[in-house]
Amino acid sequence: MTLQENMPQAFDDEIDLRELFLVLWDGKVWISAITAAAAAISVFVALSLPNIYESKALLAPKSDGGSGGLSRLAAQYGGLASLAGINLSGVGGGDVSKAALAQEKLKSLSFFTEHLYSEVLVDLMAVDYWDADSREIVIDTDIYNQATDEWVREVSYPYQTKPSLQEAHEEFLELLALGEDKQSGFVTLSVQHESPVVAKEWAELLIDRINEEIRSEDVGEAEASIAFLEAQREQTSLVSLDEVFAQRIEEQTKTIMLANVSKDYVFDIFDPPVVPELISKPSRALICVLGTLLGAMLGVVLVLVRYYSRSQG
Repeated sequence: MTLQENMPQAFDDEIDLRELFLVLWDGKVWISAITAAAAAISVFVALSLPNIYESKALLAPKSDGGSGGLSRLAAQYGGLASLAGINLSGVGGGDVSKAALAQEKLKSLSFFTEHLYSEVLVDLMAVDYWDADSREIVIDTDIYNQATDEWVREVSYPYQTKPSLQEAHEEFLELLALGEDKQSGFVTLSVQHESPVVAKEWAELLIDRINEEIRSEDVGEAEASIAFLEAQREQTSLVSLDEVFAQRIEEQTKTIMLANVSKDYVFDIFDPPVVPELISKPSRALICVLGTLLGAMLGVVLVLVRYYSRSQG
């Protein structure tokens, strides 16, 4: 009895599959047409997208050395200093590494405003295309007039004729990528642009400016620390604290000296950025293949929907 019940079900399934095949075969013209149209559109889209080049640099973070000297001073001698009437509360800061701080600064609006905005704005917001023969960027004249050095693009609120700091910063972040290997600590910095030359120049600019930014901050902090320690040193007559202050002043002086003689203050450039020869994106072959497959799937779905809607009607 069970075998007899299963036989009609199997027969029905076979009929359904055969019917499905016949429906698709009858609609082969529609499926072919939609697939061909999707393929043509995907080819057009793939060819219309600009070439994007990516320049990468592999950076080795330097040791933070004697950072946190004032924090250790406050922790070790805070009680003794309080007995001498010296307040060390609030001295020092967190133990965030220079490499981690540098990565966050590279993505910050303040860093972009101070070091990049005026230098990269035109190549960031007004590129028409990259001329590989002349190896020069062609500027879109509907956006920026090079002859008069004026922005002429037509935009609506909240955008401005000249791109604002926030708009340019958001666009720049789309081109910048930072990655860190948790095991080795190496940092990868990559910049994308339509021009391979600009991509390399911006990567070099970022490395140079972030080293200079952190160096300037550390020198300023060390100088302020020395002034503070010397002032506190004058307020105590305890020989033990006098020696401690002298030691910390020496550490801060050493920090200033090392900062001024080291060009690569935060990162050593293990593998410098180069002008890329091959494009990073788009993957035109992948776009065409996916577009064609999606077109074929759409054609099948439309043929089936058309058939079953007529059957039920």
